Amino acid sequence: MKLHCDKKNMSSSNIPHTMLQSSLNHHKMPVIGFGTASTSSTIDTKEAMLEAIKVGYRHFDTASIYGSEQSLGEAIIEALQLNLIASREELFITSKLWCTDNFPHLVLPAIHKTLQSLKLEYLDLYLIHWPISVKPGTWDYPYPEEALTSFDLKGVWQAMEECQKQGLTKFIGVSNFSCHKLENLLSFATIPPSVNQVEMNPTWQQKQLREYCQAKGIIITAYSPLGAPGALWGSNYVVDNEFLKQIANTHGKSFAQVSLRWLYEIGVTIVVKSYNKERMKQNIEIFDWALSEDDYDKIAQVEQHQLCKNGPTKFIENLYDGEN
Repeated sequence: MKLHCDKKNMSSSNIPHTMLQSSLNHHKMPVIGFGTASTSSTIDTKEAMLEAIKVGYRHFDTASIYGSEQSLGEAIIEALQLNLIASREELFITSKLWCTDNFPHLVLPAIHKTLQSLKLEYLDLYLIHWPISVKPGTWDYPYPEEALTSFDLKGVWQAMEECQKQGLTKFIGVSNFSCHKLENLLSFATIPPSVNQVEMNPTWQQKQLREYCQAKGIIITAYSPLGAPGALWGSNYVVDNEFLKQIANTHGKSFAQVSLRWLYEIGVTIVVKSYNKERMKQNIEIFDWALSEDDYDKIAQVEQHQLCKNGPTKFIENLYDGEN
């Protein structure tokens, strides 16, 4: 997937799209989405989402665990009232099934609850958030070992397929799945996953997974494309990387724009989160320039660091099956 856009002043009409396809649907997904994985204590979440719509974002990524579904739903209603969008169909909405609902009998109730929070009739994309099941109950986070239980991927995926068949979501996919776990899923899936959302940036490049997903027709969406600086589990590896700084200086761009442009050029879609208005704009101003071969050589030298090693618990060994 290599898509190009030559206009400097971005709007929803000229952010490139990629095509999701299944036996039931085909639909365009903007290559950059607005992430809602954490909230700001100083900026209202709904207002941030409205600002993102004004800037040009049309893909919004949420999850039941984020606590942002209701705010996003309110922002969509207000955007319609303000004529910022003509209809809900202009938006691409992704949400995710949390670990405590990762059981075959809880999938349909979970997506109905998500739709109720969002005040929507359907999602565009629904993902299994982690390949982990957590027993229902009140648990500390990260989850202790006694909270974990076996994950019935086949049963859960059949319920995910039912969500798509009932029109509750246009597409289904996964998040934080390794090649091995995808291979297992594809061995029985009637509807293959359209998307695998994973941690990816120049400091965690995941070449093996990228090659596997491309061969299987699975689109990768990169979360933490800037290394999640400021987050509890994030780092400044991307922010402080000297190679990325050199490339940014050469092009007169920010380190963030270099990282996002690299992901775009290698055929990866992106979810980026900033509630700062200026950075919201900068993060979608990446389509009127290109990286050079020298830039790629520098990025290939970036030291690799995986941030989200154990997911929501520290008690599962080889969550990613030793892949990188």
